[in-house]
Amino acid sequence: MTDRYDTSNLIEDQYEPDSNGTVLRNKLGIVDPVEMGVKETNSLWRVQKKLLGEMSSDQSVTVQDICNIHRLWLKGIYPWAGQLRSVNISKGGFDFAQSRFVPTLMDEFERKQLRTYTPCRFESRDEIDHALAEVHVELMLIHPFREGNGRLGRIVATLMALQAGLPVLDFSELDGERREEYYAAVRSGMDRNYLPMKRLFEDIIERSLMT
Repeated sequence: MTDRYDTSNLIEDQYEPDSNGTVLRNKLGIVDPVEMGVKETNSLWRVQKKLLGEMSSDQSVTVQDICNIHRLWLKGIYPWAGQLRSVNISKGGFDFAQSRFVPTLMDEFERKQLRTYTPCRFESRDEIDHALAEVHVELMLIHPFREGNGRLGRIVATLMALQAGLPVLDFSELDGERREEYYAAVRSGMDRNYLPMKRLFEDIIERSLMT
């Protein structure tokens, strides 16, 4: 009997044969996860530099913009770059939104969060902190793409911060001792509790202002 939820025929659910299930199928035939990490990071820095020079202070961010950023970043690596995922994914035992709901959830995300908080031009730091937190948490809970969601979320947050007159955000703490705190803050969004993520962004902004 055929499993109607089987996605093994989709390229975004396949891995490079010689990578032992550690590297997704890609245009470059890369099988080493370290090499792939370097490739993705280098491409990310180039794209972020380009976007920082193009983002206007009065631009409303849309779902299409987010897809375009993802495509611009990973189009040379993955054939599905910029496309909403068709497979279910989880991390650390946490299941993100089921793929069949992703298009609807992204439409809702645009109506509720993106239209409310972009352009990110609020008078108080408190409002800015909340805007960054809510947009980031909701985007992370949906996890709209097969790969690169966290890094994409950081780009979106940085672009919003620039609209608010803040510097490029320094997320380095989230890659170290505060990683688990960050994951917990994302999970808190399941109950529409954005305060843990807001506190993280308060610290991120303060750190960024000092560098």
